[in-house]
Amino acid sequence: MGVVNVTPDSFSDGGRWFEADAAAEHGRALAAAGADLLDVGGESTRPGSARPSAEEELARVLPVVTALASDGLVVSVDTMRAEVARAALVAGARVVNDVSGGLADPRMPEVVAASGVPFVVMHWRGLLSDPHEQPHYEDVTGEVCRELTARVEVLLAAGVGEDQLVLDPGFGFSKDAAHNWELLGGLAQVVALGLPVVVGTSRKRFLGRLPQHTGAAPLTDAEPTPPTARDAATAATSLLAAQAGAWAVRVHEVGPTLDALAVWEQTQRWRRAR
Repeated sequence: MGVVNVTPDSFSDGGRWFEADAAAEHGRALAAAGADLLDVGGESTRPGSARPSAEEELARVLPVVTALASDGLVVSVDTMRAEVARAALVAGARVVNDVSGGLADPRMPEVVAASGVPFVVMHWRGLLSDPHEQPHYEDVTGEVCRELTARVEVLLAAGVGEDQLVLDPGFGFSKDAAHNWELLGGLAQVVALGLPVVVGTSRKRFLGRLPQHTGAAPLTDAEPTPPTARDAATAATSLLAAQAGAWAVRVHEVGPTLDALAVWEQTQRWRRAR
């Protein structure tokens, strides 16, 4: 899943693809590089970011969705608003990716149920207005699994089909670095819930504080590397996600992840041949 941010304040690219034509060209480039699915979003979800109006989000997203879908590419819309999801589906989107899992807009389950399209349900505890707020978990993987399961039950009761549901454990959302590492290590437990799983670790802050040598603990107070310098670490997490059985990985740069997966697949092929 290739990321197409149509925002002026994305944490990862700083608004590089904010103009619709540039965003559409970027989506085409991601597809040419091997992305199966293009995730178009018009709202930044970094801590402390201000939400755009629905009108602004629609103005950002719809031209890009229309252009990419017209090219025959598979597009998902990354939105928490039912209004935006509905309009994007009309414009040709074939997946709805909601970081709130339908919690931010109570109309979202109805829109998704009526459309029949896949719905990515992320683990969500609300938007953080304070980037320094400290999340708390006793058992992050277990709690994520339980809260996702509870959300699935609500969505099924609202008429969303089980075959529509895709889970996202929500790396970086209401989770600190230690939580993210623990969740990545326990990813197989999320996959064991029995629904397809999307993993979105790409360029996240916890990947920007890796130790300088093997065997050391991750850095906790060092200045993180820039987001664009985290693509190798992202590829490594993509490989771990594939090994755990994830359905998709959501990445900003497709090439490094495909290379990592190709190495793994060749190794697996050799092992099977023995």
